[in-house]
Amino acid sequence: MDESSQKNHLKAYGITYWAIEKQYKASWLLNYRGGSFLLPDATEIRKECQIRGVSFEILTDSETNQILAEIASPSQNMEVVALEKAPKIAVYTPKGKQPWDDAVTLVLTYAEIPYKEVYDEEVINDQLLLYDWLHLHHEDFTGQYGKFYANYKNMPWYIEQKKDSEQLAQRLGFAKVSEEKLAVAKKIRDFVIGGGFMFAMCSATDSFDIALSAEGVDICETMFDGDPSEPNYQNKIDFNRTFAFKDFILERRPERYEFSNIDMTEKRNIPFEKDYFTLMEFSAKWDVIPSMLCQNHTQLIKGFMGQTTAFDRSLIKSNVLVMGECQINEEARYIHSQKGKGFFTFYGGHDPEDFQHRVGDEPTTLELHPNSPGYRLILNNILFPAAKKKHQKT
Repeated sequence: MDESSQKNHLKAYGITYWAIEKQYKASWLLNYRGGSFLLPDATEIRKECQIRGVSFEILTDSETNQILAEIASPSQNMEVVALEKAPKIAVYTPKGKQPWDDAVTLVLTYAEIPYKEVYDEEVINDQLLLYDWLHLHHEDFTGQYGKFYANYKNMPWYIEQKKDSEQLAQRLGFAKVSEEKLAVAKKIRDFVIGGGFMFAMCSATDSFDIALSAEGVDICETMFDGDPSEPNYQNKIDFNRTFAFKDFILERRPERYEFSNIDMTEKRNIPFEKDYFTLMEFSAKWDVIPSMLCQNHTQLIKGFMGQTTAFDRSLIKSNVLVMGECQINEEARYIHSQKGKGFFTFYGGHDPEDFQHRVGDEPTTLELHPNSPGYRLILNNILFPAAKKKHQKT
């Protein structure tokens, strides 16, 4: 999985997932040649690699033992992690076509990793219990329809989306969309606390925490839910309920395409050619989880924007680990922590290979980006639940 030898980094994850599903023993060699995968030499694995265009090398038992001995050396920042069980994957997404695409759905499809789509009805009816891993992308859990009101309120897709959301909320027994979305957010919270893994991108990150923090408080203006917001609602926000963020200030103006000051999009002053973020380096033997999540063939990842592009570091809770950052702007791009028995990762931005993806733009063609380091971070999170966990010591 190093930069020079692997023709298709993204599909290599699909091969590994496929092998685990077929009960083959698999290992993730953290920090060894870009985070390589060690699989048994089986004819069908070779054939599958050839079909999918994935580069591989055949090792003798002696060569394998030499590699494992090198990794085991205390002087090497490497580790072997067994991959035991292919996680059952759910992608939280509304039914029907949306005017934007989802990076995780794109890369899962490209890597040929199976997943199921779920939405509010399935979540409310406790179907998350069937899955190990849940993805949230470009979602608004606050009931403000993505804060698209100013620019898109007259667009047919916006009108239809609002109507569909209201009908769904009523069908599920809620008077308002904001109340129904809060109930969904709380079910997802319980899924994580009970041992599930949640991965969120773009506006699903901050809107999820905002919804939890505003439980019992009306933060929606009249055009969103039919009545005004509560007076002085900012002082009623409970940061103890959030996963990742603290002390944030909500954006009251409905015409602003922003939920709060968590997001750095409008506070950035980084030219396109300098917009990169750096992955942090962790001890593979001591901090196995962040080492898994940061595996890549480069530590420098080109930036990309979204409704929520990055997170203000000063508003991130102290127990949350920053795994990717842009020091120029003091912003976090990639963060992770444990919640109850489960884990969550928040990844800022919309599409790792589209710098400024806009509503209605065509989806990225991943055949043109088979070695994308930004997309590799997503797939690290896909395989993470398959790993035999070791206790994190720091």
